Amino acid sequence: MAENDSEAATTNTAEENDAKASSCGGRKTTLPPWNKPGPATVQFNTGLKVMNSLTRQKEDFVTMSGSRQLTWYMCGPTVYAESHMGHARTYLGFDIIRRILEKHFGYDITLVMNVTDIDDKIVERSAERKMDHLELTRHFEQEFHKDMRNLCVAPPTVVTRVTEYMKEIVDYVQQIIDRGFAYESNGSVYFQVEAFENAPNMHYCKLSPEQIHNAALLAEGEGKLTQEFASEKKSPRDFALWKKAKPGEPVWESPWGPGRPGWHIECSVMASDVLQKLTGQPNMDIHSGGIDLKFPHHDNEMAQAEAHCGHNQWVNYFVHAGHLHIRGLKMSKSLKNFITIQQALEINTARQIRLLFLRHRYNAPMDYGDDTMAPTLDLERKFVEFFHNAKAFLRNRTLKENQFWSEQATGLQKLLAESQIKVDDALKDDFDTPMVLTILSDLVKATNVYMESSAENEKLGLVVMNVATYITRILSLLGLNGLETIGLSSGDDSASGGASREDHLAPVLDALMAFRSAVRDKARNKDLTGILELCDHFRDEALVPLGVRLEDKSDGSVWKLANPADLLREMEQRNSEIERKAEEKAAKEAEAAKKEALNKLSPADYMKQLKLEDGTTPMYTQFDHEGMPTHDSNNEELNKNQKKKAQKLFKTQQGKYEKFLKSEGSNIAPSLGDVGV
Repeated sequence: MAENDSEAATTNTAEENDAKASSCGGRKTTLPPWNKPGPATVQFNTGLKVMNSLTRQKEDFVTMSGSRQLTWYMCGPTVYAESHMGHARTYLGFDIIRRILEKHFGYDITLVMNVTDIDDKIVERSAERKMDHLELTRHFEQEFHKDMRNLCVAPPTVVTRVTEYMKEIVDYVQQIIDRGFAYESNGSVYFQVEAFENAPNMHYCKLSPEQIHNAALLAEGEGKLTQEFASEKKSPRDFALWKKAKPGEPVWESPWGPGRPGWHIECSVMASDVLQKLTGQPNMDIHSGGIDLKFPHHDNEMAQAEAHCGHNQWVNYFVHAGHLHIRGLKMSKSLKNFITIQQALEINTARQIRLLFLRHRYNAPMDYGDDTMAPTLDLERKFVEFFHNAKAFLRNRTLKENQFWSEQATGLQKLLAESQIKVDDALKDDFDTPMVLTILSDLVKATNVYMESSAENEKLGLVVMNVATYITRILSLLGLNGLETIGLSSGDDSASGGASREDHLAPVLDALMAFRSAVRDKARNKDLTGILELCDHFRDEALVPLGVRLEDKSDGSVWKLANPADLLREMEQRNSEIERKAEEKAAKEAEAAKKEALNKLSPADYMKQLKLEDGTTPMYTQFDHEGMPTHDSNNEELNKNQKKKAQKLFKTQQGKYEKFLKSEGSNIAPSLGDVGV
């Protein structure tokens, strides 16, 4: 089943629904018992605790086999439209968890993800666009995978499509019928919830028992195109495993007539089939998905699978991603805050989006907007600047120098060791990435203090290298260094991607040669100012496209490598700011010149040149012998208030004019007397 495929989240979050105590059918709902995995021997135990939606508390994590082999099924997308930030909340969030499990705890993960390429929404959308359903879904599936690559989300181990599993789905449904947990009705097949509930050791609605009679969620789970078949059910709680086809819909043959799968059955079938083939059993360690799919989708998934295999715990650990809100509101096209992944990547980089997600618990509600992104960008700058400073610090420090460990160096190394323990504890605590970032941020702060304040002859390169290496490793395992490539490096650190040493050095040498030539010309002419200007140009212009940031400091200059695009953007912003200030200065000077020119006008001339807001119509049309206005722009005599205003303007200008004459040293007295107000 698709993940987060709705265009707007429900008003109440799944967390809120779970929190509501309820009574259904006169009996209070409780969570059914959960069986902790009990392999014969536990060969691999990391001490990890995971928030298990089946118990609503953190549980010790142990795989079914007791080894580092871990099986995981994740609900994939329904591919009928562009992927949005709700999808990112799920898939990017679980990519972070997968990386932690693999790279920090050392699990070997088999991750299976489905792609829903036939359902009610796809049928409707393909009809609207007059497209074949496979043409529609193949297009949006490829767009989804492209979006995931752009977000640096690693691909799953296995991808399955519903339309490629029709035979297995039909056989699976038939076996559920044979076991007495489903029935055919007018060409459709329905899962009989009551029969499953009454079976020994079976439990329906494990995740959200308080929602078991929620008619709205049950109807939503059946899909818009199935509502007219509701009368065919033995009970309103029964749900479709196979839907009878309507005219014009895509159909597949079955023993019950032409039709297509129900909403929930695909996940049960494909996950069970792949895991059975790869591991020898259909059960799994982890099942993940969006929290809004707890009921009915995930609950129905488990019921179908357990009815089919006869095992009462198909999933050992169910983990759910929290809701995403846009600027505090649910994402909805009607609210005009619907953001696709491609749109988000036009505003922020994949690293910035991932860092935002890392600042939140994976299963907690998260807001995406300026208020949450601003501190994320600050944190990114903090890490980037730390690595620049660490590289500059290490550049001139070798093992040839004094290696005596001072109190400051020892303290920083101890802090590193303490931080490593704290990071491990945080990751063991249900993947607490916000705490990890806090620990690393504090470590960065302490290292910056060490690099800046310690005595120069006591500064050790190794301790800074130790810290920087560790922080790099943790940020990399969280995915902040992008996707890893396969294969071995070229074996030549001086070359990359097959490029020669000459290819790498050519742009740098060209810039140096141009700079040297220009400096020689200025030196021959003894133009010291010109040489300094060339140095500034070399720093601010020539080095920028090469990805080199040169910073002048009191004790010398330091170079730092950066993304050329970032430096060019900074240069453009800096130049734009210079241009803005120049324009602002020119505007102020022009305004001052205009005022100065007006101050040179006699009051009579000043009043005659005044215009209305349109800039062309004279404000006054007739004047008395002293130059005082008597008629307005419509050639009508001024009223009392208009005269008062004109007299005030006249007198103000007279003061400015007299001041101008005085500054010019003129002995010519004003020809006009005082005018009363």
